[in-house]
Amino acid sequence: MTAFVESCVETVADSAGAAERRAKGRPRAKKLLALLAGKRNILVTTHQHPDPDALGSGVGLCRLLAEKLPARTSINLSIKGRVGGGVNDAFIRNSHLKLLAWEDSALGSFDAIILLDTQPQFNFSPLPAGVMPLAVIDHHRGGRTRKPACAFCDIRTDAGATASIIFSYFMELEVPIPPDLAATLLFAIESDLAGAAGTPGELDNVALSSLTLLADTHKLYQMRYVDLPQSYYIAYSRALKNAVYHENALMSHLGTIDSLEKPAVMGDFLMRFDQVQWALVTACTDGKLILSLRTSSLRSAADVMRRILRKLGEGGGHRTKGGGFVDTTGYTPAQIDELRKLIWNRYLRALGMKPAKGMRLVPE
Repeated sequence: MTAFVESCVETVADSAGAAERRAKGRPRAKKLLALLAGKRNILVTTHQHPDPDALGSGVGLCRLLAEKLPARTSINLSIKGRVGGGVNDAFIRNSHLKLLAWEDSALGSFDAIILLDTQPQFNFSPLPAGVMPLAVIDHHRGGRTRKPACAFCDIRTDAGATASIIFSYFMELEVPIPPDLAATLLFAIESDLAGAAGTPGELDNVALSSLTLLADTHKLYQMRYVDLPQSYYIAYSRALKNAVYHENALMSHLGTIDSLEKPAVMGDFLMRFDQVQWALVTACTDGKLILSLRTSSLRSAADVMRRILRKLGEGGGHRTKGGGFVDTTGYTPAQIDELRKLIWNRYLRALGMKPAKGMRLVPE
């Protein structure tokens, strides 16, 4: 590393420290390490069907704990549910992700569980009822539910990505971030900020600036520009064919999907249409209708998602992104179509519009 780059990183690290000091009253990495002192078998996990932010946060925290805890400490990253998909598969390959096989029955063998990018009360939490993590690190709003009752709870709704919070721990503890990990964390943050340009928080901006200087550019390029399977191009085609919009709201349906990452990726893509501020994408998988919402407005996507799914299903998120699902077990295709029409009308009402027929994004 050149002296110039070292100087830039030091300057950015000072900015990270300043951002930390302004965020008073929040637990920090030193407290987490104190709670983990003496623990021999630590599990790091995240929500089911994780995205790059969840995976990158897990990789980063495992590396940090391995650096700061005694060598005899066992630290494992494990994921419940499918991880596969075009973007995720490439991310896993290039971040050299090593995963321990998930077993509910083995959770009792860990003397500390750390839950990332989700919370115990959320629907896609991997933890069974009654299993409480020692620590929760997340950036999502909890809705009407209370903050988790765990020993360490670092929930920062002003952060655009959980990976940004993990980055701040490296800065606090003055642990160097190697180039390969910098690329992993940078891509994780970028992916969670995708489709929400101009909305990163102060900590996100500091993380992006610092990690850009440190990242292995070849590895970062491999993550950003991945080879995609044919199913992705089918999803793009369906997203365009089925997209309709009214005023500044757009909605599309992907049909049946093989990867839960597709609605989010298509939502980010459709949000680039210059006439809309909202993009909602639905898809069917495993007896559920999945919803992914994106916005560039000042209103909270999480609040809108909860209004759409009230008494229909479960949903939430944060300001620029929301997600949810409706259990459609036993539904016929016609019933799913009717459900989507209901969601379209609720979507418009939640945004202050009267129900109306949408215009096609791509005319026939």
